[in-house]
This record gives sequence, C-alpha cells and structure tokens, in this order.
Amino acid sequence: MQTMLPHRALATLALLLVGLVASRGDAAPSPDRSARPGATQDVVETAVECGHFKTLAKALEAAGLTETLKGKGPFTVFAPSDEAFAKLPSGALDNLLKPENKEKLKAVLLMHVVPEDLLIADVKKLKEAKTAGGGKVEITYNILTGVHIGTAKHMSHVQNSDIHATNGVIHVIDTVILP
Repeated sequence: MQTMLPHRALATLALLLVGLVASRGDAAPSPDRSARPGATQDVVETAVECGHFKTLAKALEAAGLTETLKGKGPFTVFAPSDEAFAKLPSGALDNLLKPENKEKLKAVLLMHVVPEDLLIADVKKLKEAKTAGGGKVEITYNILTGVHIGTAKHMSHVQNSDIHATNGVIHVIDTVILP
C-alpha cells in the first residue's frame, strides 16, 4: 500500500502539469502585442519618461515626427540614448537640428524606426529590416556580442531591449545610425 502512494502522488502531479501546460497552450497569443501588461504610454511618452532620450525627443520634435510616433503604430524604435547622440562629431547634431535640415534629420530618425512590432527575439532572427523611411538596416546577432543594427558605415549595439509601449517597442542603442 505504501508503494502505491508515491505513484498516485506522481500521477496527480503529472495530471496537474499536463492541465497547466494545456491551459497555456489553449490561450492564443494576442496578435496585438500593444496590449501588453504595464504598457500605458506610446513610444514617445515612454522614451521621454525613461529620461535617457532627451536629445531624441528634441530631434523628433524638430523633424516633425513626434505626432507620427504617437500614432497607432506598431513601431519598433531603435532609440539612440543621449550618450549615443553625444558620440556624433562636433557640430553634427546642431547642424541637423537647423530648420533648413529638417528633411535630413527626418531621414536619419526614420532609419531608427521599423513599422512593425519586433521584440528582440524577433530582431535576432532577421538579417535586415525595412525602415519607416523606406531604407534598410542590416542586423547581426552573435550570442557573445548581442544584436547590432545599422548600415555598413554605422553599426550600433542594442544595449537594452523590449521596453514596451502601447503602440510598439523600444530597443536602446549606443550609436546614432547614419545613412
């Protein structure tokens, strides 16, 4: 009788685990990833609240892209941190922020936006992505060095990923991607 008790306990545990796995499997994943728990702000508001994207927010405003990125989306934003903008050559940012260079600034910023909802697990599987500006960025993934994105001239490292927003996701990068 005592040998039957462990078998019953194991059988009961197995049934509970099968039930748990089955209940998770039955729940279809939401195709609208923007309905993520905890996401209450759009990509622009989320970036501003982080506090590390003041320069990006200023550049988005100067390029007239703030309202676009507050829109429905989905957007994947490879967001250069303030430190990334600080790496630009002296005077380059000031030059881009001039009203007469609005279209150049817009082109640079749109290279950082992919009009899809791509979590880092999705990005790792890609070799390239089409940007909101119509161009393409290259993507490489190495288990030791992580994810890199950019052009042949300017590759950037993804430092932080999967920051959820209501209309997409933000991945923090360490270098501004230039054409």
